[in-house]
Amino acid sequence: MTTTDSSPDMTSNPTPSPTRPSTGYALDVTVRADTEAMGHILAAVAGMGADVRRVDSDGTAVRRLLVACSGTDHQLAVRTAIESTTGVEVVAIVDATFALHEGGKLKVAPTADLSGPDDLAMAYTPGVGRVSSRIADEPESVWRYTGRSNAVAVLSNGTAVLGLGDIGPEAAMPVMEGKAVLFKQFADVDAYPVCVTGRTVDEMVAIGRAIAPTFGGINLEDIAAPACFEIERRLQAELDIPIFHDDQHGTAIVVVAAIINAARVVGKALSDMTVTIVGTGAAGVACALLLDEIGIGNIIGVDSKGVLHAGRDGLGEFKQWFVDHGNRRGVTGGAREAIAGADVLIGLSGPGIIEPEWIADMAPDSIVFALANPVPEIMPELLPSSVAVVATGRSDYPNQINNVLAFPGVFRGLLDVRATRATDGVKLAAARALAEMVPEPTADRIIPGAFDPGVAEVVSFAVSQAAVAEGLDRPMV
Repeated sequence: MTTTDSSPDMTSNPTPSPTRPSTGYALDVTVRADTEAMGHILAAVAGMGADVRRVDSDGTAVRRLLVACSGTDHQLAVRTAIESTTGVEVVAIVDATFALHEGGKLKVAPTADLSGPDDLAMAYTPGVGRVSSRIADEPESVWRYTGRSNAVAVLSNGTAVLGLGDIGPEAAMPVMEGKAVLFKQFADVDAYPVCVTGRTVDEMVAIGRAIAPTFGGINLEDIAAPACFEIERRLQAELDIPIFHDDQHGTAIVVVAAIINAARVVGKALSDMTVTIVGTGAAGVACALLLDEIGIGNIIGVDSKGVLHAGRDGLGEFKQWFVDHGNRRGVTGGAREAIAGADVLIGLSGPGIIEPEWIADMAPDSIVFALANPVPEIMPELLPSSVAVVATGRSDYPNQINNVLAFPGVFRGLLDVRATRATDGVKLAAARALAEMVPEPTADRIIPGAFDPGVAEVVSFAVSQAAVAEGLDRPMV
């Protein structure tokens, strides 16, 4: 008997497929099969190009498998192969990702044990009134007597969610919940998804201002450019807690750390390097600004219309930065022209837009960060031998550029000293701390892994130290 799953029909609306199996497209398979039949299943799955990542057994003939696939079409083919295997009774096959999201990924748990009326009288009325009165008289004591000192709002309007675009606040919720899980898992920060209907800069600023008393920081997430720049700037000007747009600064911190170590691998000075950034949205702009802070010699920006240069009209404030501070050779044209002769290519755009022959025109011992996800601007297998260091946003290749290396530790460090903002100095401290975690970088290891021990602790310590040095900390009460 086959039990159908409750997730969306895998035969409809197939999603773009990464080239390798990923647990992002995993099937959770429960079967009843003896040892011989299990061998047939494993052979069938391998023959379909899928990966069995886990096999669990309860000591009977019932087995549960986690099978990584490369997309929804692949899921359907693998499912059919399993169901057709002789001697196998399929109990259930479900999409593991949708199953994981059933009911959401978060819950609220109390820190105070209420075992009877006496505890209730302290945690709630009448005792709680005394604490509220203390905070009313001494506003700074809110940091001591509430959870504000460890609380972060993950604020989004769903206008630029992952690679999905403007899908709205409801559809953004799974991503914001995931972000909150990462905050807790890696840095023990209590983060709360706040997905809102605000569309304009004024609306988002008003919302951020209104919720600020509850939180020690606000993580802006998946808000479209250029609105995200103005929202962050205005909120930080009005509030005395850190406002951190992770799509910008988390990406920039990790990219800068990786560039520092990649430059060491190829033996080039940062000041001698030309970096071409293809994709000048929120992440591209933030990377450019922070790369400029570490002394990169020349930065060239490329958007959907081509190279950002002095002859381009109608550029906004942030794209104009690339004209005023970079492109020192006056390059014009498109991505190919901007890539020619560059030491570094950073792709923050879309899948498959870079051709191998363009990369061949880069400087010797070039560095390529193809960060579109799940399908990079160019697959690593297509890169010419002149490329010395490669990074992607994916976990199945070396050198994954992943924001989780930055934002949990950054906020942990800011919250620990009750900082009022996150400056460029704080971000650079985080980037340098990440780079220093790999004291002897190689082409296949220029950045720590997301699950390497101590990443958040190292970053948070560096951030706390930098915040205190800059006088951004708040006195403890």
